[in-house]
Amino acid sequence: MIINNCPSCLKPGYNTFCIPCRKKLFGGRKISPILTFSKPVYEQIVLEQSGRISISGVQPKHSIKISNSNLELTEKGGEYIIKPHPNSIMNFADQVPANEHLTMQIASQIFGINAAHNALVFFKDSKEPCYLTKRFDRYDDGKKIQIEDFAQIAGKTEENDGIEYKYNLSYEEMAEILKAVCRPYPVEVEKYFKVIIFNYLVSNGDAHMKNFSLIKDISFNDYVFSPAYDLLNTRIHYPKDAEIALNLFKDFYETESYKINAHFLYEDFYQFGMKIGIKKNRVEKFLSDIVSRYSEIEYLLNNSFLNTEARKLYLECVRLNIEKLTKK
Repeated sequence: MIINNCPSCLKPGYNTFCIPCRKKLFGGRKISPILTFSKPVYEQIVLEQSGRISISGVQPKHSIKISNSNLELTEKGGEYIIKPHPNSIMNFADQVPANEHLTMQIASQIFGINAAHNALVFFKDSKEPCYLTKRFDRYDDGKKIQIEDFAQIAGKTEENDGIEYKYNLSYEEMAEILKAVCRPYPVEVEKYFKVIIFNYLVSNGDAHMKNFSLIKDISFNDYVFSPAYDLLNTRIHYPKDAEIALNLFKDFYETESYKINAHFLYEDFYQFGMKIGIKKNRVEKFLSDIVSRYSEIEYLLNNSFLNTEARKLYLECVRLNIEKLTKK
């Protein structure tokens, strides 16, 4: 793997992290994107510590901390999470880390979404990329910040609600939960709406309840929408994946547009925004903005670590979804 762009923000002309990204990710410390351990060593350590690391999700993950100016695997005191590509049968499995990294960067850089700080790092031997994300559920002293995902808030569990429990509510019902537990709802629901539209734009068909969370903000002692995480284009890996993870509306409601077209278009997201209490001009602004950034997305995509074929598929997904989200 040849590094020609900053492995965090993707700015050209860097074979390591640029200074702003070093500050954001590592407090200004000079950290190499090349890990000090190989993939076999990583796999052995993960095997030995299996069951002792509490990080949810199905993709292989492990805690990382900075030790002697290097990123090292750890069982406790982790400041970061590392995710190599999954060892599963899917298209472009080896592109998953670059996909997630690119999607998170598009979210934050182009659309101003508050996303978890992230980067790519590379195994010592193979230079195979791994996705690295900085934990946002820890204070500087290491103490945990209170955070709950929407499945937890709704009381949904596999034991009580079945294996598909993460998909048991609509996005409208999740907004109702947000309204019930979050005092600054008018502000936070706009963040929520923006992430919903973004997920549709980039073909993230796995934006389920556990991929949305509320986090305690001690500055005014209330819960707010957490930084976005687990954003990626799932259609690259599963071409028949759903266009959206959950239904937009509760009670089997369908817009006239959906009844005619059988898939979500501008009108559906417009009605969704209105239903969850966002002002008309704000809904229109968000939808207008989401379809106006194609060239910026293409530029960042061309600087990414995705391979050529995955880039083409990613960009085609975005192009088609912009057409769907454009007001006719």
